[in-house]
Amino acid sequence: MEMTLENLKNAVAGESTASAAYAAYATKASYEGYPAIQRLFEAASKAERVHAVNHMKVLELLGGKVEDLDINIHVGTTSDNLRAAIAGETYEFESMYPSFIADAQAEDVPLAIRSFTWSLESEKGHADLYRAALHQLEQGTPHALPNMYHVCLNCGDTFSSLAGLVMCPLCGKLPQRYK
Repeated sequence: MEMTLENLKNAVAGESTASAAYAAYATKASYEGYPAIQRLFEAASKAERVHAVNHMKVLELLGGKVEDLDINIHVGTTSDNLRAAIAGETYEFESMYPSFIADAQAEDVPLAIRSFTWSLESEKGHADLYRAALHQLEQGTPHALPNMYHVCLNCGDTFSSLAGLVMCPLCGKLPQRYK
Protein backbone atom coordinates (compact mmCIF):
# COMPACT_ATOMS: atom_id res chain seq x y z
CA MET A 1 0.00 0.00 0.00
CA GLU A 2 3.08 2.20 -0.02
CA MET A 3 2.46 3.77 -3.46
CA THR A 4 -1.20 4.43 -2.70
CA LEU A 5 -0.35 6.19 0.55
CA GLU A 6 2.21 8.37 -1.24
CA ASN A 7 -0.28 9.08 -4.04
CA LEU A 8 -2.95 10.08 -1.52
CA LYS A 9 -0.52 12.54 0.08
CA ASN A 10 0.32 13.97 -3.34
CA ALA A 11 -3.38 14.19 -4.23
CA VAL A 12 -4.19 16.06 -1.00
CA ALA A 13 -1.39 18.53 -1.73
CA GLY A 14 -2.41 18.94 -5.37
CA GLU A 15 -6.11 19.41 -4.67
CA SER A 16 -5.38 21.81 -1.79
CA THR A 17 -3.15 23.86 -4.07
CA ALA A 18 -5.80 23.87 -6.81
CA SER A 19 -8.45 24.99 -4.33
CA ALA A 20 -6.27 27.89 -3.16
CA ALA A 21 -5.35 28.84 -6.73
CA TYR A 22 -8.94 28.82 -7.91
CA ALA A 23 -10.02 30.97 -4.96
CA ALA A 24 -7.32 33.49 -5.92
CA TYR A 25 -8.33 33.25 -9.59
CA ALA A 26 -11.92 34.02 -8.56
CA THR A 27 -10.75 37.19 -6.86
CA LYS A 28 -8.83 38.21 -9.99
CA ALA A 29 -11.84 37.50 -12.24
CA SER A 30 -14.00 39.65 -9.97
CA TYR A 31 -11.43 42.44 -10.09
CA GLU A 32 -11.32 42.25 -13.89
CA GLY A 33 -15.13 42.40 -14.12
CA TYR A 34 -15.97 38.78 -14.96
CA PRO A 35 -18.52 37.70 -12.32
CA ALA A 36 -19.57 34.50 -14.14
CA ILE A 37 -15.94 33.35 -14.35
CA GLN A 38 -15.51 34.34 -10.71
CA ARG A 39 -18.39 32.02 -9.78
CA LEU A 40 -16.91 29.20 -11.88
CA PHE A 41 -13.57 29.51 -10.08
CA GLU A 42 -15.35 29.65 -6.70
CA ALA A 43 -17.31 26.47 -7.48
CA ALA A 44 -14.18 24.70 -8.70
CA SER A 45 -12.31 25.79 -5.58
CA LYS A 46 -15.05 24.22 -3.47
CA ALA A 47 -14.92 21.03 -5.57
CA GLU A 48 -11.15 20.77 -5.15
CA ARG A 49 -11.61 21.11 -1.36
CA VAL A 50 -14.07 18.21 -1.51
CA HIS A 51 -11.46 16.15 -3.39
CA ALA A 52 -8.74 17.04 -0.88
CA VAL A 53 -10.97 16.11 2.06
CA ASN A 54 -11.96 12.82 0.42
CA HIS A 55 -8.32 11.90 -0.19
CA MET A 56 -7.39 12.95 3.36
CA LYS A 57 -10.15 10.78 4.87
CA VAL A 58 -8.93 7.74 2.93
CA LEU A 59 -5.32 8.48 3.84
CA GLU A 60 -6.19 8.68 7.54
CA LEU A 61 -8.29 5.49 7.40
CA LEU A 62 -5.22 3.74 5.98
CA GLY A 63 -3.03 5.07 8.79
CA GLY A 64 -1.25 7.79 6.83
CA LYS A 65 -1.02 11.50 7.38
CA VAL A 66 -0.02 14.58 5.45
CA GLU A 67 2.85 16.65 6.71
CA ASP A 68 2.80 20.43 6.34
CA LEU A 69 1.69 21.62 2.91
CA ASP A 70 3.67 24.23 1.02
CA ILE A 71 1.19 25.88 -1.33
CA ASN A 72 2.59 28.17 -3.98
CA ILE A 73 0.37 29.77 -6.60
CA HIS A 74 0.75 32.35 -9.33
CA VAL A 75 -2.13 34.60 -10.34
CA GLY A 76 -2.12 36.08 -13.82
CA THR A 77 -4.88 37.61 -15.89
CA THR A 78 -8.21 35.82 -15.97
CA SER A 79 -7.33 34.52 -19.42
CA ASP A 80 -3.96 33.23 -18.16
CA ASN A 81 -5.64 31.71 -15.12
CA LEU A 82 -8.18 29.86 -17.27
CA ARG A 83 -5.36 28.46 -19.41
CA ALA A 84 -3.46 27.38 -16.28
CA ALA A 85 -6.60 25.74 -14.89
CA ILE A 86 -7.22 23.86 -18.15
CA ALA A 87 -3.62 22.61 -18.16
CA GLY A 88 -3.80 21.53 -14.52
CA GLU A 89 -7.12 19.73 -14.85
CA THR A 90 -6.01 18.03 -18.07
CA TYR A 91 -2.81 16.79 -16.42
CA GLU A 92 -4.84 15.37 -13.54
CA PHE A 93 -7.33 13.42 -15.64
CA GLU A 94 -4.93 12.34 -18.39
CA SER A 95 -1.84 11.45 -16.34
CA MET A 96 -1.94 11.83 -12.58
CA TYR A 97 -5.17 10.12 -11.58
CA PRO A 98 -4.91 7.24 -14.07
CA SER A 99 -1.51 6.30 -12.59
CA PHE A 100 -2.83 6.73 -9.03
CA ILE A 101 -5.80 4.50 -9.84
CA ALA A 102 -3.52 1.86 -11.39
CA ASP A 103 -1.36 1.83 -8.25
CA ALA A 104 -4.41 1.59 -5.97
CA GLN A 105 -5.77 -1.28 -8.08
CA ALA A 106 -2.43 -3.11 -7.95
CA GLU A 107 -2.35 -2.64 -4.17
CA ASP A 108 -6.08 -3.46 -3.85
CA VAL A 109 -7.20 -0.29 -2.05
CA PRO A 110 -10.86 0.22 -3.06
CA LEU A 111 -11.42 3.40 -1.04
CA ALA A 112 -8.50 5.10 -2.80
CA ILE A 113 -9.72 3.85 -6.18
CA ARG A 114 -13.12 5.44 -5.55
CA SER A 115 -11.67 8.74 -4.31
CA PHE A 116 -9.22 8.97 -7.22
CA THR A 117 -11.91 8.02 -9.74
CA TRP A 118 -14.34 10.66 -8.45
CA SER A 119 -11.60 13.27 -8.79
CA LEU A 120 -10.56 12.12 -12.26
CA GLU A 121 -14.11 12.29 -13.61
CA SER A 122 -14.81 15.61 -11.92
CA GLU A 123 -11.61 17.13 -13.33
CA LYS A 124 -12.77 16.29 -16.87
CA GLY A 125 -15.87 18.38 -16.25
CA HIS A 126 -13.84 21.22 -14.78
CA ALA A 127 -11.60 21.31 -17.85
CA ASP A 128 -14.70 21.48 -20.08
CA LEU A 129 -16.17 24.34 -18.03
CA TYR A 130 -12.86 26.22 -18.16
CA ARG A 131 -12.56 25.72 -21.93
CA ALA A 132 -16.07 27.11 -22.39
CA ALA A 133 -15.23 30.09 -20.17
CA LEU A 134 -12.01 30.79 -22.05
CA HIS A 135 -13.84 30.57 -25.36
CA GLN A 136 -16.51 33.03 -24.20
CA LEU A 137 -13.85 35.35 -22.81
CA GLU A 138 -11.91 35.29 -26.08
CA GLN A 139 -15.14 35.94 -28.02
CA GLY A 140 -15.88 38.93 -25.80
CA THR A 141 -19.04 37.30 -24.44
CA PRO A 142 -18.24 36.15 -20.88
CA HIS A 143 -21.72 37.35 -19.87
CA ALA A 144 -23.08 34.35 -21.84
CA LEU A 145 -21.68 31.94 -19.23
CA PRO A 146 -23.89 30.43 -16.53
CA ASN A 147 -24.44 32.63 -13.50
CA MET A 148 -24.48 29.75 -11.05
CA TYR A 149 -22.61 26.49 -10.55
CA HIS A 150 -23.41 23.57 -8.27
CA VAL A 151 -20.96 21.28 -6.50
CA CYS A 152 -21.71 17.83 -5.14
CA LEU A 153 -20.41 18.00 -1.60
CA ASN A 154 -19.82 14.24 -1.58
CA CYS A 155 -17.61 13.75 -4.66
CA GLY A 156 -16.88 17.25 -5.99
CA ASP A 157 -18.59 16.89 -9.35
CA THR A 158 -19.55 20.33 -10.66
CA PHE A 159 -22.55 21.35 -12.73
CA SER A 160 -23.66 24.52 -14.48
CA SER A 161 -27.27 23.36 -14.18
CA LEU A 162 -29.27 20.86 -12.16
CA ALA A 163 -31.98 20.62 -14.83
CA GLY A 164 -32.93 17.00 -15.32
CA LEU A 165 -30.51 15.84 -12.65
CA VAL A 166 -32.04 13.52 -10.06
CA MET A 167 -28.79 12.21 -8.58
CA CYS A 168 -25.13 13.02 -8.98
CA PRO A 169 -23.94 10.85 -11.87
CA LEU A 170 -20.62 10.14 -10.11
CA CYS A 171 -21.60 9.22 -6.56
CA GLY A 172 -25.39 8.86 -6.64
CA LYS A 173 -26.12 11.40 -3.92
CA LEU A 174 -29.34 13.39 -4.05
CA PRO A 175 -29.43 16.97 -5.38
CA GLN A 176 -29.77 18.58 -1.95
CA ARG A 177 -26.07 17.74 -1.52
CA TYR A 178 -25.24 20.51 -3.97
CA LYS A 179 -24.50 24.05 -2.91
